[in-house]
Order: sequence, then structure tokens, then C-alpha cells
Amino acid sequence: MTTPRPAPGTVTLVGGGPGDPDLLTVGGLEALRLAEVVVVDRLAPLASLEVCSPACEIIHVGKVPRGAFTSQEHINEILVTQARAGRRVVRLKGGDNFVFGRGGEEWEACTAAGIEVRVIPGVSSSIAAPGAAGIPLTHRGLVQGFVVVSGHVAPGDERSTVNWAALAASRMTLVILMGVHYLEEICAELIQHGRPASEPAAIIANGTMPNQQTWFTTVGAAAGVVAAHGVTPPATIVIGQVAGLRLADG
Repeated sequence: MTTPRPAPGTVTLVGGGPGDPDLLTVGGLEALRLAEVVVVDRLAPLASLEVCSPACEIIHVGKVPRGAFTSQEHINEILVTQARAGRRVVRLKGGDNFVFGRGGEEWEACTAAGIEVRVIPGVSSSIAAPGAAGIPLTHRGLVQGFVVVSGHVAPGDERSTVNWAALAASRMTLVILMGVHYLEEICAELIQHGRPASEPAAIIANGTMPNQQTWFTTVGAAAGVVAAHGVTPPATIVIGQVAGLRLADG
């Protein structure tokens, strides 16, 4: 389908992909060219902002894990205020708007204010980072599915809605986003519920970017690898037999 030209006073939620500007969609690139305001995350493909008009206003609203951040409520307020001023607004996010991206909250805030919202999906790091590291999330005869979960809170935390016991019992590939900080607890939980400590695992830092690094390890040793190499977000963790294929050097 062809994405229609946004009208003044609208908000376009653009999934920017995992960071490599080449993985921003054609529709996303066109939205940036037409934008009068771009509200952008720190993990969005910032090099793509070069296509914006010189008159376009760029508003940075990045969130640093356990550091400085712009509250979601304030981001929603910016989107509504700018759109009500009659401007073409683009909300540029890393990955996909609706995969741990709070795009749904931004949609709700805008529509509640009577503002039209368009969505241009993006490539999620959950599939892009493993692909760039040569890890197929499914592989015939080996695994028939994968699960993507957030690891931003530890197992057992009252805020967690992840059934780690069920995931441990499954035969599917596990892709964990935002899981660096609690990886030791996550792996211990998986092992406790039946995942072998010797099962292959991979840690992909800065997936698809020039400084991408990949470490192949096991579930039992993964947290130690993260600590030994000082891995920090953004990083994608893959657990399952596919992590042992090593189709690429990483």
C-alpha cells in the first residue's frame, strides 16, 4: 500500500529500526522528509535526520537506562501540543513503535486529544540483531518458533508479567530485550525451571551498528560474559539451540 501524505496537525509514529539507517523503511524516510517537527529517541537512527528539512524542529526525548529521561507523559504532551499547532509531527523511535516502544500509549494520548495518528512500522531489534549476528530465530528441524520478552524487571518482581517457568519448559528460541541488568537472575530462573545450563546463548550488543559485538556462550555462563565484557544496553540476548549454529562470526 502507498502511505498517504500526512496532513497538518497529525502525528506519524515511525519505527526507526534497530539503529542502522539502511534499515529505516522507505515510508519512514519519506515521513521524515515531510516532517515539520520530529520527536526522537536516543536509539532511533539519528543519521536519518539528515533528510529532514532545514526548517524542521528536532526535539530529543531520549531515555537513558537508570539515568536521565523524559517522562512518557511529557512526550505525549509534546506530541499533542505540536500537532494542535497545526504541524506535521513525526515521532521517531528505535525498533518498532509497538514492540516495547510505548507507541500504544502515544496513540491513545493523541486520539484522546482528537489528533489523527498514522503508523509506519519499523524493524524490531528482536529479529534484526540476531539476523545481523547470523542467528536464525527459527530453523527447520531444530525449532519452530520464538518468543520475545522484556527483561527490564527481574523474575519475581511484582511488576513482571513474564511466565519464566513456562518459557523454560518450551522448546522455542527466547529473545530477551532490555535484559542486561537482570540477566543473572533471568538465567537462574530459566535453569531452575528446566532449561539446561549448557544450552547455547548469544549476547548481541549494538546490533546492526558498526560497533556490533556478539558473544556466543551458554545459559549458565551468559551473565558472567556480560560482566566480564562490561556489556551495556542496547543488547539483545538469544537463548536456544539456534544460538549454537554460528552462521556468522558476529
